[in-house]
This record gives sequence, structure tokens and C-alpha cells, in this order.
Amino acid sequence: MAKKVVASLQKKEGRVFTKCIKMVKSEKSGAYAFEEGVIHNDNLSKFFAD
Repeated sequence: MAKKVVASLQKKEGRVFTKCIKMVKSEKSGAYAFEEGVIHNDNLSKFFAD
């Protein structure tokens, strides 16, 4: 599946997307987890603000 995502990002319209990874702290245990997503460039600030 990773190859499919990378291949679609290589196309012209795929350049408006960015793969983002952020660290999120669990309120229950206090442990950190990573949240990933392929986000449209217009929504990057919204992804990191949550």
C-alpha cells in the first residue's frame, strides 16, 4: 500500500498533499503515540492544531 500512496503523490495533482506525522499524548496513560496522515496542504495547520 505504501507504494500506491507514494506513486499517487508523484503525479501533478499529488503535489498538493503532504504526509504528516505528529506526536499525540494519551490523557489516560500519559504515553505518546504517533498519528499519521496524508493531508491536503490547505489543511495542514488544522491537522497540527488539534
